[in-house]
Amino acid sequence: MMRPDNNLPEVFVCLEPIDFRKGINGLAAMIENAFELSPFAEALYVFSNRRRNQVKILYWERNGFCLWQKRLEQERFYWLRGTDTKTVVLTGQQLNWLLDGYDITRFKPHKTLKYSRVS
Repeated sequence: MMRPDNNLPEVFVCLEPIDFRKGINGLAAMIENAFELSPFAEALYVFSNRRRNQVKILYWERNGFCLWQKRLEQERFYWLRGTDTKTVVLTGQQLNWLLDGYDITRFKPHKTLKYSRVS
C-alpha cells in the first residue's frame, strides 16, 4: 500500500475543486501560477474534484513528478473550507486522516502553551 509519510515537511491542500482532466503538467502550472508556489519544492500538493470523491496528489521526486490518485466508491472526502486563501497547509498525519475519511477540522489540537516560570 502506498501512503504519504506522516513526517512530510509540507502538504498544501487546494481548497477549490479542480478539473480532474488535468494531469501532471496542468497541475504543476496551477501550483506555479495560481498559488505562486514551486512544484519542485519538497512538498505535496493535494487537489479534489467537485464531487469530493476523488483526490490527486502531485509531488516532485528527485528527477521527476509523481501523481497519486484515490477515488472513493461511495463516500466523500471531508474537505476544508472557509478561509481567505487558496490553499491550506497540513501535516502528513492530517493528510492521512483526510484520506481515511476523517473530518480533520475536528482533530485540531489545543494551542501549545509556553511559560517562562511557574507561579
